[in-house]
Amino acid sequence: MSTIKVAITIQDHLLDRLDRLVKARVFPNRSKAVQEAVKEKLARLDRNRLARECAKLDKKFERSMAEEGISRELSEWPEY
Repeated sequence: MSTIKVAITIQDHLLDRLDRLVKARVFPNRSKAVQEAVKEKLARLDRNRLARECAKLDKKFERSMAEEGISRELSEWPEY
C-alpha cells in the first residue's frame, strides 16, 4: 500500500505525549503512531455508523425473516 507524506498541526501537549510513546517504543515513530490513531478512529466511526443503521431496523420483522430463511434452509438440507 502506498503512503503519502502530509503535514499536520497538533497541540504541543499531544505531541509531547506522542513523543513519550515513541521514546518508550510503543510506536516505532511519530508517523506510525498517527497512522494507527487515524485508522482506529476511522474504524470506530464505521462501527458507530453500522450501529446507527442497525438501530433503524425493525427487530420483529428482521427476526421473522431470519426464522423464515432458517426453516426453509433446513428443509432443503440432505438427511445424514
